[in-house]
Amino acid sequence: MPVQRLLIANRGAIAARIIRACRTMGIVPVAVYSEADATALHVMLADVAVCLGPPPAVDSYLNIPAIIAAARTAGADAVHPGYGFLSENATFAEACLAAGLTWVGPPPAAMRAMGSKIAAKQLAARLGVPLLPGYQGAEQDDSLLARQAEEIGYPLLIKASAGGGGRGMRVVTAPADFGAALAAARREALAAFGDDAVLLERYVARPRHIEIQVFGDAHGNIIHLGERECSIQRRHQKVIEEAPSPALTPALRREMGAAAVRLARSIGYTGAGTVEFLLDETGRFAFLEMNTRLQVEHGVTELVTGLDLVQLQLRVATGAPLGLQQEDVVLRGHAIQCRLYAEDPARDYLPAAGLLERFVLPAAGARVDAAYYEGAEVTSYYDAMLAKLLVHGADRAEAIARMAAVLDRCDIEGIATNLPLLRATITHPAFAAGETHTGFLDQHVLSALAPRFPEEALLGAAAFELTAPVDAPDPWLAGPWRMAGAGLTLRYQVNGADYTVTAHRRASGAWDLDIAGRKYADLQIVRPAPARLLVRAGTEVHGFTAERAGEGLRVTGRGASAVVLRQPPPDVAHTGHRHGTGGGARTLTAPLTGVVVRVLAAEGDEVRARQPLMILEAMKMEHTIAAPADGVLRRVHCQPGDRVQAGDLLAALE
Repeated sequence: MPVQRLLIANRGAIAARIIRACRTMGIVPVAVYSEADATALHVMLADVAVCLGPPPAVDSYLNIPAIIAAARTAGADAVHPGYGFLSENATFAEACLAAGLTWVGPPPAAMRAMGSKIAAKQLAARLGVPLLPGYQGAEQDDSLLARQAEEIGYPLLIKASAGGGGRGMRVVTAPADFGAALAAARREALAAFGDDAVLLERYVARPRHIEIQVFGDAHGNIIHLGERECSIQRRHQKVIEEAPSPALTPALRREMGAAAVRLARSIGYTGAGTVEFLLDETGRFAFLEMNTRLQVEHGVTELVTGLDLVQLQLRVATGAPLGLQQEDVVLRGHAIQCRLYAEDPARDYLPAAGLLERFVLPAAGARVDAAYYEGAEVTSYYDAMLAKLLVHGADRAEAIARMAAVLDRCDIEGIATNLPLLRATITHPAFAAGETHTGFLDQHVLSALAPRFPEEALLGAAAFELTAPVDAPDPWLAGPWRMAGAGLTLRYQVNGADYTVTAHRRASGAWDLDIAGRKYADLQIVRPAPARLLVRAGTEVHGFTAERAGEGLRVTGRGASAVVLRQPPPDVAHTGHRHGTGGGARTLTAPLTGVVVRVLAAEGDEVRARQPLMILEAMKMEHTIAAPADGVLRRVHCQPGDRVQAGDLLAALE
């Protein structure tokens, strides 16, 4: 019997995408949400919405009893898990089936067979599917893993057995780093998947990441829908995907597709699934894992095959035959997807949270799977993806040109995004030549983005301060030492480092600035709104927004942001100000909202520059807070378990 009322056990872009399929098929979409998502896009799009609980995912989107209760409350007859959260949780699938709900996914037994990367690799080996050298054993003693690492050789990769998405994954280049990397991988895996088991495998420095989309039905039909290349990655997470891969020949496509189908068939797979491989520079491939769910990048397969994978999922889940044979699958043209993230690539991909003051994505020439809308707030509780941008062209060159045009038409203000990184990648000659690999961003792109901040953040902060009204209620925008005229000196701190900006005002009203040694002449500064600023330097225009972040100001420019702390100049008494200059205390502030996971040093400890002092968890990832310089840790203002806001004081160093 066809699905009548579908509960979507997810949020963001995938929930909105499934709702779109429901509209096409005449199915009533039911959304679930946490208290933090009460006004989220997927809630507004659905016919019915049920609150699951508080913002933390463990209390809402990972709360199985609450989701089953929501399905009963809404009268749903089926559940689609989307991707992430509980999408590969066999226990959740069984709970849905036990409640009489149609499960839009593979059988729980198939999920369990692939749910452990260790077990999946053991099965692949028995089926003759190539593997990388590594350790996939059940014994998880730290000392045994260290010995196995020595046998495999360095560099190697530690990977969480129970999950994916780059979480619980660490590259280790030397034996001395293995212990700390293992502990971090275990900690992140336990938080993300509830299981800290890991596997080890030989690290390949410049591989391509190729995945095969498989699809099966309950009648024993299993086919593949071609490949996707997902080599453009950061932190082992995909950023840009395309189909087909520029590296595969028809023969290699058939060989990899056959291996993927063989693996899926061995576990009685039904529905949508993805088998992931590494492809080295010699053309040899090796099995990585199987994802027993719909992938984030499923849209590129839809564009080149003309199939709607969500509709296929919904039909197959009710027992309908797939209706396709392998020979029916024809790949037409080329498709590319860019993942738009709320993060700052120039600051080690630091996630950004805040208000999307402007969020304009192209309405023509692209498929946009959005997770947010203009005026929505991006919180630190969930994944940082804002939208997926997809294009299709007659060939790869046309698809690249179309994506470049789409990215140029995106207009986002309020928080940092990875738009600059996406633009730089899509327009890079090496990308156009198809010379992609998992280290592409490090090799070709990041070095060009790094200089943008903190210099631009300082430009924005100085421009805000210089143009603030004297009677502004916020002391940040009308501080006691603000003055007009020449020779004005402004002192700031960004990421624990001190900076000085000198300003001279011309008779025309324009400004000359010296920012950390770089000179800007004849700047025209316009403030169209209290929190908006435009700075024109010759023909170049810089746009900024600002919002308070603890004791500082979060300055956001085109694609990047930083929290700027203001320091009083020597000639102004400002008793009690906690941010000293010169040889005084240096403060460490939270770069984003999150939870303190570990504090790695104690008050009174002597620390070295770049020494890790604490670890924050935000947007599903761990972030290390390091000492900005040598010194003594005089004060620690937080402890494990504390939730901190961006700009909050974490520690003081002398």
